[in-house]
Amino acid sequence: MAQITPKKNQYALRAVFELAKHQGRGPTKISHIADAQAIPARFLEVILSKLKHSGLIDSKRGFTGGYFLTRSPDQITVGDIMSFMQGPTLTAGCAACISKVNCPSGRHGCAFSSMWNRVNRAIFKVYDETTIQDLLDNDRQLQGKRRQSATRASQTKQGHRL
Repeated sequence: MAQITPKKNQYALRAVFELAKHQGRGPTKISHIADAQAIPARFLEVILSKLKHSGLIDSKRGFTGGYFLTRSPDQITVGDIMSFMQGPTLTAGCAACISKVNCPSGRHGCAFSSMWNRVNRAIFKVYDETTIQDLLDNDRQLQGKRRQSATRASQTKQGHRL
């Protein structure tokens, strides 16, 4: 099976997304990010600390402190986040086995390795072509559709009550 995006990488992406939603409004507290994105706060602390080393985010200490993006959302790709969180091993070698030690075919790969490597390259192509701004834009469109649906549902209910 192709590598599934680890939970920590998903959380990192969601944390950066939440920071992007607050871009230009000052630092965002961990507690807000954790609540908004349903990420365990203790785990989020570790993830944000690691992400600081990427140069994608930074933090400010103190009462008005928190985390913020160091670049605009249109200058950060999902691939930037995934590559940093996973490290250099994500695109290196065979993706068919989680652990080379347990690989049934040894270090030379197997019938599946070429396919899984192509799958991983295709996934990373999508990651690299998707910016955080793209995700923000998608989110705004979805919110607009939800509001329209809620308005229609409310109008329909009111129409039935008359």
